[in-house]
Amino acid sequence: MASGAARYRLSCSLPGHELDVRGLVCCLYPPGAFVSVSRDRTTRLWAPDSPNRGFTEMHCMSGHSNFVSCVCIIPSSDIYPHGLIATGGNDHNICIFSLDSPVPLYILKGHKNTVCSLSSGKFGTLLSGSWDTTAKVWLNDKCMMTLQGHTAAVWAVKILPEQGLMLTGSADKTIKLWKAGRCERTFSGHEDCVRGLAILSETEFLSCANDASIRRWQITGECLEVYYGHTNYIYSISVFPNCKDFVTTAEDRSLRIWKHGECAQTIRLPAQSIWCCCVLDNGDIVVGASDGIIRVFTEAEDRTASAEEIKAFEKELSQATIDSKTGDLGDINVEQLPGREHLNESGTREGQTRLIRDGDKVEAYQWSVSERRWIKIGDVVGSSGANQQTSGKVLYEGKEFDYVFSIDVNEGGPSYKLPYNTSDDPWLTAYNFLQKNDLNPMFLDQVAKFIIDNTKGQMLGVGNTSFSDPFTGKLKELNAMAPEEKKLTEDDLVLLEKILSLICNSSSEKPTAQQLQILWKAVNWPEDIVFPALDILRLSIKHPSVNENFCSEKEGDPFNARLTHLLNPNGKPANQLLALRTFCNCFAGQAGQKLMMAQRESLMSHAIELKSGSNKNIHIALATLTLNYSVCLHKDHNIEGKAQCLSVISTILEVVQDLEATFRLLVALGTLISDDSNAVQLAKSLGVDSQIKKYASVSEPAKVSECCRLILNLL
Repeated sequence: MASGAARYRLSCSLPGHELDVRGLVCCLYPPGAFVSVSRDRTTRLWAPDSPNRGFTEMHCMSGHSNFVSCVCIIPSSDIYPHGLIATGGNDHNICIFSLDSPVPLYILKGHKNTVCSLSSGKFGTLLSGSWDTTAKVWLNDKCMMTLQGHTAAVWAVKILPEQGLMLTGSADKTIKLWKAGRCERTFSGHEDCVRGLAILSETEFLSCANDASIRRWQITGECLEVYYGHTNYIYSISVFPNCKDFVTTAEDRSLRIWKHGECAQTIRLPAQSIWCCCVLDNGDIVVGASDGIIRVFTEAEDRTASAEEIKAFEKELSQATIDSKTGDLGDINVEQLPGREHLNESGTREGQTRLIRDGDKVEAYQWSVSERRWIKIGDVVGSSGANQQTSGKVLYEGKEFDYVFSIDVNEGGPSYKLPYNTSDDPWLTAYNFLQKNDLNPMFLDQVAKFIIDNTKGQMLGVGNTSFSDPFTGKLKELNAMAPEEKKLTEDDLVLLEKILSLICNSSSEKPTAQQLQILWKAVNWPEDIVFPALDILRLSIKHPSVNENFCSEKEGDPFNARLTHLLNPNGKPANQLLALRTFCNCFAGQAGQKLMMAQRESLMSHAIELKSGSNKNIHIALATLTLNYSVCLHKDHNIEGKAQCLSVISTILEVVQDLEATFRLLVALGTLISDDSNAVQLAKSLGVDSQIKKYASVSEPAKVSECCRLILNLL
């Protein structure tokens, strides 16, 4: 690579793809060419437009029935002297193309989910990584072996120069080294999904991840160095020819060039997701992004774009908007920002960013050392300087709210701002807040209750702890109808009512073992008269000591068996409803949650049988149970559990009429698929996206259509 003070500048922009460019690779023929793949389902070969500095689309190939995610070149052979092109897609297939046909030579089938990474080795071997958690080794059109060991999607694969050695990087945060199909070593260190791998030598490699770091490793297992610079997910990494310098692309709108272990240059692009990059033999860098444009950057003067083209690129960049919430620009206090005169001062280093205030707007600039000037990289949104005094309401990110809470989720951790209007739904607000700040969905109930408690709002349906059901006044009357062996004494009835008093008044006093035995006795009354006892159980099970008692290893099985029996589709709707609500409330305690997760498969199979009734309260309770399970399964690698929940959601959505039940199912769906590409694909395969589109136009309550839109974005 050229040394000295030369900086990379735009060489050319190549429109052609209609959607995100997801993969790039240098091509063997013609010299200096490269191949791109896109969400538009096409693969395109770009050849240098000699003697100009641009490229011409020489060849467009199609063969996938869904997005194309990755690409690699299979080296030349006697039969194919120019090599072959391999592409992986969301249709689970790998297509193999020659350079002279728009359709595949053959298709490799075997993966059970998206193929998201490919690497080729000597003698025509091909290594593929998939969301199905496996990697596969192929020779010609045959799968030779499957590498199993990762517990989440395999996002990155590379074949090492030494024969038989292979690397896989996964969403389980680890990298594995394989020899002859066996895992020889696991590399741990990344704190989030590993997205890219690059080979430096026979003994060293690089990895990049969603934790915004790059690591240099020895194949013996030692992490030699960690590089920081990006502020968001790093999607790809590519090494310069004949040296250890490299380039990375990320979700922070940037391409970064690393020399001698330091970030030597940052190039901003007018697109949010910079998905992929490759380095050509001449040292030029090719970049693909979410705007569908391929851009080439060069150090060479004779390949640099014209002044007009660079000006147009800078104008496009300056018109982009940068969300201040990404953290890429640090904390922004608009009142303290300097004006445009601040740009008269020179920057101190390449890529330095500076924010200035221009009236009501905040603009971001980046310093270019080679040009000795500040280049505008966008307008900053979400940085309003308005305050409560000027509006009579609390202002947050330029919008008015009735409340803006500071939420401390973890002791000692950062606090997060949660804006809320009294017209908002507390559960949807809590869900959006957790999603936005990448917080554990287990806090959903806690945050929603915080909002309700601090706004004097009303809780939704099942969560309500006030006791107003009419059943309790009938305890004595119904007790008289119980079989002799299950009748309660007068003293027993007094103790039973005392449990109710303790629970409803949030007393610090715990129900006694005797009281709980009496409650259990009443829960086993005949089905015609058991409903008031179930109602007391429903409320009591949220109490920590009651939860621990009934959901313990000793008592959990009979407790679960009794309530599951009451879910019989031919039983009484009141019992079905109260049993479902009791199961929902079990999640309030650790013991209950453990029991519910252990019994998930059986319980959900019984519960789904109640879908065909017309009782909207049962549908709401079913939806709430599914939501509770989805919260527990979020970021859990139990794909079977998620698959069952997604199937239940899809099944109930077919029959449910009540919009409150629909809303909770949508929140459950969003929770399950968030941050889990496998779950997204499962949901798509069930046709959930087409099921929920009809809710996008629901006007009242607005939370249904809003939630629907959020999920369709995730899908």
